[in-house]
Amino acid sequence: MQPPSPRVVIVMGVSGSGKSTVGLLLANLLNASFVDADDLHPPENKAKMAARIPLTDADRLPWLQHLRSQVIDSTPQGRTTVLACSALKASYRHLLTAGTGPDVRIVFLHGSKELIASRLAARSGHFMPPDLLTSQFATLEPPSPTEAIIIPIDAEPLSLASQAHLALLAPHSSPHAHESNDLPAPGNVGFVPDSTPESTKSEKIL
Repeated sequence: MQPPSPRVVIVMGVSGSGKSTVGLLLANLLNASFVDADDLHPPENKAKMAARIPLTDADRLPWLQHLRSQVIDSTPQGRTTVLACSALKASYRHLLTAGTGPDVRIVFLHGSKELIASRLAARSGHFMPPDLLTSQFATLEPPSPTEAIIIPIDAEPLSLASQAHLALLAPHSSPHAHESNDLPAPGNVGFVPDSTPESTKSEKIL
C-alpha cells in the first residue's frame, strides 16, 4: 500500500538551487499548497535584503517562528503544504521540524557552487555577486540522508520534482532529527551566532 503524502515538505538549499521552481512543481504533483518562505520575511528583513545588508540569526528568529506556527503547525492532517525555505543551518531545521515526526519531510536540492553560479549567470535579470553565493555555501550545514531526501540538481526542474515525489511516497523510517519534542523557547533557538553573518540576496533568486 502506498503511504500517504506527507503533511509538510520543506524544499531547502542555497539560493539558486531551484527551491521555488522545484517546490511549486512538487506541490502540483502532490496536489498540495505551496508557500515560498521568502515572501513571509517581515518588512525589516526585506529592507535589509534589498539593501544587501546581511541578515543575522536574530533577524531570522521571528521569521522561522512564524513559518513554524503559521505554515508547518497550521497545516492539518489530510492536507499537504510544500514550503520552499533555505533552512541552511541545522538549528533552523530543528526549529522548523522538532517534534513533528515523519509527516514533515525535508528535500535538499544539492549542487556544486560552480553549477549554481553558472545557472544564475545564465538567468536574465538575475545577479548574485560571487561573495554572496560563497557566503551561502559557507553557512550551509548539509543535512544527512537520515534527515532529508537529497536530490542532486543535475536535471531539469520537473525531473527533480518527480524524483522528490517518488522518494516522498516510498516507505521510510522517522528521521532522527524530528524525534525530539524539545522545541526551542522563543529567543533561544540554539543558534550559534555568526561573527560574520550570512550575506543575503538583494532580490529573490529561485
